[in-house]
Amino acid sequence: MAAITSANVANALVKLVAADALPALMGNLVMGNLVNRNFEPSLAQAGDTINVPIPPTLVANNIAQGGTVTTQNPSLGNAQIVLNTHAEATFQIPDVTKVLAVPDLLRLYMEPAVVALAEKIESDILALYSQFTANTPLGFAGSPLTEGLVDEAETALFNAKVPTSAQKYLVVDGSTYSQLRQIPRFSEYNTAGEAGVRAMIDGTVGKLKDFFVFRSQFVAKTGAGPATTQHLAFAKDSIGLCVRRLPQPLPGTGAIAEYSELGNFGMRVMMSYQPNTLAQQFTVDCLYGVAVLRNNFGVQVRS
Repeated sequence: MAAITSANVANALVKLVAADALPALMGNLVMGNLVNRNFEPSLAQAGDTINVPIPPTLVANNIAQGGTVTTQNPSLGNAQIVLNTHAEATFQIPDVTKVLAVPDLLRLYMEPAVVALAEKIESDILALYSQFTANTPLGFAGSPLTEGLVDEAETALFNAKVPTSAQKYLVVDGSTYSQLRQIPRFSEYNTAGEAGVRAMIDGTVGKLKDFFVFRSQFVAKTGAGPATTQHLAFAKDSIGLCVRRLPQPLPGTGAIAEYSELGNFGMRVMMSYQPNTLAQQFTVDCLYGVAVLRNNFGVQVRS
């Protein structure tokens, strides 16, 4: 049996923190779980650019009897995601031995740090709404989000040739989600069946006009009196979220790091000792970038 030393206790502690970090993060993400995530366990630095290939457009040609094919020279499109955000949340634990004895204490420290990262990612993705310019924005400031607007948004994505098999999402703020739950036709059993029961009892809209409807506290609001709420209707491939590993700290510098990876998402958990405060410092961080991949696969829906 290996001897218990301060070194392997420290490594075990960081692994314990890392194991708790990612499930909490994924549970607090809305947009991060809906968009196209591109994560590989490779190292990267802030400012690196990830090139995402976009399939070319081909046309069908009629070939006459005895004729020849029409050769096409398609070129792949390219969307770039710049890793320009290094988000971190740092906290200190004065008596780290208590965490080993009572793991629930670790969760009390860890969850606020992880939630802070989730909120940062969520806000950055939803801030991309203004880049969806291929489809005409729907709705107006101060006007409610109606059944008709939701229908128009789905029609706009259909006309933009979003594949029928592709899942489509509508992400709105809390007030608008409440309005959708109160549309009479979708909130009663006799008109919406089981979906109406779920809206009444569970409070979930579920699927509406071929959109999976979600709510987020970080939907962008612009202007004033009344502010314009910038909801977003989109298909998964319209937005890319790219995460890359950050390097391990240099050996002998007094810092220990572990990676936590789950569901194409990863982060680094680092522990170091702070002599000025006589406490162990934990940093949860990740390097990522977000970008619009397919402009025509999303539409702004305003209210």
